[in-house]
Amino acid sequence: MTEAKTITANLTALPDRVGVDGLEDKWRAVWDEQGTYKFNDTRDRKAVYSIDTPPPTVSGHLHVGHVFSYTHTDVIARFKRMQGFDVFYPMGWDDNGLPTERRVQNYYGVRVDTSLKYDPDFKPPFEGTEGKKVDAKDQVPCSRQNFIELCEKLTAEDEKLFEALWRELGLSIDWSQTYHTIGEHPRRVAQKAFLRNLARGEAYQKDAPGLWDVTFQTAVAQAELESREYPGFYHKVAFRFEDGTPIYIETTRPELLAACGALIAHPDDERYKQYFGQYVYSPLFKVKVPILAHPAAEMDKGAGIAMCCTFGDVTDVEWWRDLNLPTRPIIQRNGRIIMNVPDWITDEGGKAIFEETEGKTTFSARKIIVDHLRESGDLDGEPTPTKRMTNFYEKGDKPLEIVTSRQWYLKNGGTDQKLNAELIERGRELNFHPDFMRVRYENWVHGLNGDWLISRQRFFGVPFPLWYPVLEDGSADYDHPITPSEDILPIDPTSDVPAGYTEDQRDVPGGFTAEKDIMDTWATSSLTPQIVTHWEEQDEASKALFKATFPMDLRPQGQDIIRTWLFSSVDRAHLENKCLPWKHTTLSGWILDPDHKKMSKSKGNVVVPDKPIKQFGADAVRYWAAAARLGLDATYDEGQMKIGRRLAIKLLNATKFALAIGREDENHHVSDAAEVTWNPADVTEPLDRAAMAKMALVVREATAALDHYEHSKALEAIENYFWQFCDDYIELVKNRAYGTADATGHVPSEAAVKSARTALGLGLDAFTRLLAPYLPYATEEVWSWMHAGSGSVHRAAWPTPDVYEAAAFKVAPELLTHAGEALAALRGIKSKAKVSMKTPILSVTLGVADDVRESLAGALDDIAEAGRVVGKIHFAAAAAAVRAAKETVEAAREAAKEAKAETEAAAEIIVQDSELGEPPVKKPRK
Repeated sequence: MTEAKTITANLTALPDRVGVDGLEDKWRAVWDEQGTYKFNDTRDRKAVYSIDTPPPTVSGHLHVGHVFSYTHTDVIARFKRMQGFDVFYPMGWDDNGLPTERRVQNYYGVRVDTSLKYDPDFKPPFEGTEGKKVDAKDQVPCSRQNFIELCEKLTAEDEKLFEALWRELGLSIDWSQTYHTIGEHPRRVAQKAFLRNLARGEAYQKDAPGLWDVTFQTAVAQAELESREYPGFYHKVAFRFEDGTPIYIETTRPELLAACGALIAHPDDERYKQYFGQYVYSPLFKVKVPILAHPAAEMDKGAGIAMCCTFGDVTDVEWWRDLNLPTRPIIQRNGRIIMNVPDWITDEGGKAIFEETEGKTTFSARKIIVDHLRESGDLDGEPTPTKRMTNFYEKGDKPLEIVTSRQWYLKNGGTDQKLNAELIERGRELNFHPDFMRVRYENWVHGLNGDWLISRQRFFGVPFPLWYPVLEDGSADYDHPITPSEDILPIDPTSDVPAGYTEDQRDVPGGFTAEKDIMDTWATSSLTPQIVTHWEEQDEASKALFKATFPMDLRPQGQDIIRTWLFSSVDRAHLENKCLPWKHTTLSGWILDPDHKKMSKSKGNVVVPDKPIKQFGADAVRYWAAAARLGLDATYDEGQMKIGRRLAIKLLNATKFALAIGREDENHHVSDAAEVTWNPADVTEPLDRAAMAKMALVVREATAALDHYEHSKALEAIENYFWQFCDDYIELVKNRAYGTADATGHVPSEAAVKSARTALGLGLDAFTRLLAPYLPYATEEVWSWMHAGSGSVHRAAWPTPDVYEAAAFKVAPELLTHAGEALAALRGIKSKAKVSMKTPILSVTLGVADDVRESLAGALDDIAEAGRVVGKIHFAAAAAAVRAAKETVEAAREAAKEAKAETEAAAEIIVQDSELGEPPVKKPRK
């Protein structure tokens, strides 16, 4: 027999009424006061569990998707804390970048004008626009610094909303570890990491074609692209040989004809092989261009031959690079046609046509060009409608253009096969949960076609810590950047001055000029493991923290940002730290609306999280979230939340019921306090031991599931047994636990009574701890009744199976199941006979399998007492039991006629039973 471990309970007064309402405010205040979730700054790495918590983008808009994956993480954090780890669980706010800028522009009705000076008295025209979008023409211009101040002001307000939500949800965050991605420390980390990338040759700048968002006026990285269907028209256009013979291409972008550098066909296309190496002239502009072969040409698309313009799409970039074509850009950063006729157009008629398009949007220029093509006879037929897949910035509204500009890049394996292979191998070292998500990482890395573009032409972000010498002709010498020393970081080059220079040398020949670009928000977010662990900070406390927390244990995140946040974090740690930033990653799915569509603000189908929390309680919302498996999408389901609420209420009621036993006086008052011990050695009755045997199995199963980050599997095991424990076990043993005489007048022995009370105490103590990661408020409440003065359940030890195995001593858990089925059969007989559950049964014959009889015999007294059987219970084969059951029904009816006086007693018992709550109708798990 396993050595018994006694649990001592300090019972406190029980409330007259129990419920979940108000528990959030009550316990949140206690947790804050007592520092329940504070990281203790343990120096031993093996004793620490560190979490790289996602810093949510602070945009002021919350929906239930925000509570979803954060609940998954919090379950693991609470579990690890109860396992004895010192859990490092910080929270950050991702408050820089385009989403914040767009919100500030719309909220205050402003836009940046870099030519304006800082105005300390600047007042924006709005303080919130009630969700209405302010047109760019109506936005008031302000200086860059004024705009940044408005960003900081609004994000501070938005962060308060997020923190209030996280606190109400019960996240066990250490709020003293909060950071902001635009704060001083994160800026120092991001700038320091960049300077080291630069020194090692991993960061570099170049003039190259890149994707450009004309709305936000910034370059966009490959990882931020979103391919969307976009309506357009195919135009069949004639290029002509020297003798006027036409060769037709089909294009959706005729406005780029002036930028054409070649016609491209597949090398195996028999239609065009004869023309490779020959020249044709572009329509309208009469520019001579070659016909060339490239394997990326699609023979079955359009005419099978296409014009390559610099640049219409990413394929044009590939052809331009591979075939060494001339660069002929005509699209400006603002999305309009350039203002001067390019020098490659020499035909006078072509010049005149181009002048008509100067400064026009691509839409207006397209109309002008198409009209001229009709007039010249170079348009074959009329344009035909089509829909094409076009690249958008994931947060933008207009198709991206490709613009040549100077940008900063960071190596990520897109141009370096050795680095690509190393990053693939890093991904194989990482534990993905679920594992099938690993392929998304590998597919992304294999598919990279360029390095990571990390510069942005925006305002609210981490500046590149660089200046450039200004040459005598007034131009910047970008080949020789001036870098600061690490000890003065963070800096802003637009206001700080490099060593050896003075402010009056800014932007003058012989002086210096600032790098005005900022880093992409992912360039900072990719360093969250280094930020939160205080990488390369020089004080002793920071050095100790880094040593105790890095590499981190867990990165939880959404599956949709594997290509951005997860991969970029792996890239940065690989380059800087020569290791993975964490050991495990958990990937959550999306939240779907009741029509199984992804919830998003743009679709207008989101649910504000405050609503379900206020309606059902935080524990109920957490239950819904935790019931969903990692990696799979989940439907917003208030039915699941109702089940979670009933589960929390059932725990409160069942615990109150069990703790009151033995503490009631003759007037049914419960004593204020008591100390009891629950010694597994006191569990002597077979049914009690069976309940403990099942508990040992559940503890083992739940622990194994959580160790493998399968929080929903653990919850299912715990919850299923909890309802069986309440519906079967408590019903079977409650009369014995009270120590009252059974239907025949037999009084249970003192040992039998103690056995039931001990099993009830051990069981509910275990359930409180097992459910604590999921229902933190309800479990804290019952723990305070059960273990007054012993601290929080969330600092209590996670259950181990040995305690319950000791109490189970040679009894199988199946006995409880069989006993529950027997009781259900007896109650079914009474229901069918339409008599009270208190009606005595004179004789019972149970049909059970031969291998069950021996174990079930040990629980017959409890079955008989719970089922009000006054005679003997007989065993028989199934067929004989059916006949006996019919006779029992008749006997029950007769007994009911003779026992009308029992009606009142029956009603009293039914009321008492209802206090335990009714089990919910279980829904199949998603």
